Amino acid sequence: MNTAGHSEATERRGLELTPFRGLRYDPDLVGSLAAVTSPPYDVVVRPDGVHHLQDSDPHNIVRLILPQATTPSARNEQAADTLHRWLAEGVLTTDPEPGLYVYEQHDGNGMLQRGVIGALRLSDPSEGVVLPHEDVMPHVVADRAALMRATSANFEPLLLTYRGNGTPSDTTTVVERVAKDPALLSTTTEDGYSHRLWSVTDPADLARIQQDLAHHQALIADGHHRWATYRRLRAEHPSPSPWDYGLVLLVDTARYPLRVRAIHRLLHGVPVATALAALEGLFRVRHLEVPLPEALEALADAACEGNAFLLAGDGAFHLVDHPDPDLLARTIPADRPAAWRTLDATVLHATLLDHVWHIPEDDPARIAYIHDTAATVHKAERDGGTAVLMHPVREEVVRDLARQGVTMPRKSTSFGPKPASGLVLRALDD
Repeated sequence: MNTAGHSEATERRGLELTPFRGLRYDPDLVGSLAAVTSPPYDVVVRPDGVHHLQDSDPHNIVRLILPQATTPSARNEQAADTLHRWLAEGVLTTDPEPGLYVYEQHDGNGMLQRGVIGALRLSDPSEGVVLPHEDVMPHVVADRAALMRATSANFEPLLLTYRGNGTPSDTTTVVERVAKDPALLSTTTEDGYSHRLWSVTDPADLARIQQDLAHHQALIADGHHRWATYRRLRAEHPSPSPWDYGLVLLVDTARYPLRVRAIHRLLHGVPVATALAALEGLFRVRHLEVPLPEALEALADAACEGNAFLLAGDGAFHLVDHPDPDLLARTIPADRPAAWRTLDATVLHATLLDHVWHIPEDDPARIAYIHDTAATVHKAERDGGTAVLMHPVREEVVRDLARQGVTMPRKSTSFGPKPASGLVLRALDD
């Protein structure tokens, strides 16, 4: 598959998307569909976000994706018990026939995203069908795997993108025709996004979508840990089995471009003064007494010239840029493409975290990864830590590196809008 994502000779198998019987909330038995949804598990800011969602409705999906108990095994057992109870009570019901699901998100300000939710055949990286672009943290994969084992369910679709040629393909033709029909469900969540879902069960429509997608490869936009979890669990179950497939949302970004945002870091137990002192003589540091929006504008301007970060947590902002070239030469691996070596995330992890601050990137007691900018700053100020704010990387850089088989440092990007969790689930023992 070439760089435009077009079809090529059939020696390489493409995306294989399979219908499934969706598991959905019965709107007559829950307060509202909006009240039972949640952002993806890794976007929910613990514990504040979890408690807020739990309080919004006793059936909120967060009780399945982030169960609260004293031990991991107790959490997973609780999620399984909750799922079985909701099924027995009819809170969650299974759609009568298998289908693919057209999913739409709209923010009312010009952002419209449509894609197809289905069960995607899992593949190995060597097949070049699904391209990861970030490394994963083993403890997160282990956590998600334990939850999926206990519940035998995919609770949240991954967000995958592929590139059409900009003209209506068979998939987008079906998607846009179906989107004119009455939806299975429609709701607006508290972030202002409206969500609609349709089921596609007509054999001819299913065949058109499947044949079209078979000519494409996909980039993992959001859900690297869950994709790694899918693949781990597939290896544990003899094939063929439902574990050969995982729940995904596929979006043609030539038709519906995504937004790419940064994921920020929160350094626990590291005051801003301590973090800045370690940078003396290694980076240029400028103190900014401005509001957050203006500080982010300054970060964007600096990022146009080279690596740049914004530190916060002491009531002000500190623009960190112009790293010492000798420092970069000593700390950045030289066996990767230039596009990887110059990433802000690469400099952050290889130079700042590893060499300057000596903070393990996968130790949740030392570092947190937070999507919301203001929340990162607030937590740093509240806890006495340091917020490291990042500037987003462009999608084309992500895709080009992925095609080269080069993974970016973990939590380098945040593609969106992300699918809401709780609109359609997949039971593997159905």
